[in-house]
Amino acid sequence: MSNFDLVIQLFLQLTVILTTCRIVTILGRRYLGQTDVVCEMIAGVMLGPSLLGLIAPDFQQWLFPKLPIITAVGLKIPNPSMSILYAISQIGLVIYMFLIGLEFNTKLLKHHIKSASLLSAAGIITPFILGAIASFWFYYNGDFFQPKVMPWSAALYLGASMTITAFPMLARILYERGLAQTRFGTLALGAASVDDAVAWCLLAIVLASVKNSLSIAILAIGGGICYVLFAIFLGQPLLRAFTRMTKREGVNRQTLTLMLIILMFCAWFTDVTGIYAIFGAFVLGAVTPRGEFAQQIRQYTEFLTTSFLLPIFFVFSGLNTQIGLVNTPTLWGVTLLIIAIAILGKGVACMLAAKLAGENWRESATIGALMNARGLMELIILNIGLEQGIITPTLFTIMVIMAVITTLMASPLIAFLLHGTSYDKSST
Repeated sequence: MSNFDLVIQLFLQLTVILTTCRIVTILGRRYLGQTDVVCEMIAGVMLGPSLLGLIAPDFQQWLFPKLPIITAVGLKIPNPSMSILYAISQIGLVIYMFLIGLEFNTKLLKHHIKSASLLSAAGIITPFILGAIASFWFYYNGDFFQPKVMPWSAALYLGASMTITAFPMLARILYERGLAQTRFGTLALGAASVDDAVAWCLLAIVLASVKNSLSIAILAIGGGICYVLFAIFLGQPLLRAFTRMTKREGVNRQTLTLMLIILMFCAWFTDVTGIYAIFGAFVLGAVTPRGEFAQQIRQYTEFLTTSFLLPIFFVFSGLNTQIGLVNTPTLWGVTLLIIAIAILGKGVACMLAAKLAGENWRESATIGALMNARGLMELIILNIGLEQGIITPTLFTIMVIMAVITTLMASPLIAFLLHGTSYDKSST
């Protein structure tokens, strides 16, 4: 395919993606009370082989070609149009996670570090143990992991997948409801960020075992720790220069460009070390000065990111989801088991931990519902597992179903639990 052909196909792909996401979002918000993120997840699955591929398989394969291109000499190469969509989706993820970091209330978290630690521990240990135990049965009873994966690597991967939280969605729900600055909102954000950081470290260990290279895990964990320490103790003071620049002349093109350069470098660094670009973007957002600078940065980047770039990722994930692979009673039984483990290990455990931390039952249940949603982050770790040859398309599909269901549960539960309540953003 020539560059011109790729551009023509890309424009049509983007047209279909944005149109579908918009229609599903309007219907989902109006009739199901779901957030944009959930609706875009569903739209992504609809455009994949699970729905569009069943209704119009030839058109679906032509629009989103997964099969490799065969050259004139018989050489098979990956289809470049899908690589372009993947690259665009990663840019959207990086900018979105940076914006989430800008919303993170680090000062309020410091006042409740013990409660956040308890909640985070419950959200890591319980789902990880349950997922690891289940993985051994899956490993020896079915086509769920690739042959090169060792049993303990499978346990680490499934445990990490169960540990993950839909951090961007959690933050977005709290932000939309004005709860991001409250005590229990900050506890949920803090615990979710730690849970996801641990999950990425576990994933790095799994990738190291699959590739037979201990250096991958050392680089990921060591690089991640160094990056966080540098961002807090050196990066944060240096970034205060943006506050002074904003006071003099506001956020102009030069200021915005410089911030984007720093963001892309942080994404590159954390991607190279193996903890992935989204972690670097979130940490950068968390240490960026608040106030007028952060508000203007959000104003310039949020709408384009959430309306244009982010939906591409959900569709890209949906293209790898084939619900038709779950085609036997046994596989549907496995799917139900995975969903039950997910809810028990994450939702119930975090609810009880929040209660022990001093929250009332309403807020504890709300935290449990928020932490139980997997959403965007689950899709990221599943895509990595599929691309790196850790899991099979069957397990990928089962885990996507779990992610969609646990995420669908969140919004109605939270709306029910918080009905008739009001919170002061300054409350602690």
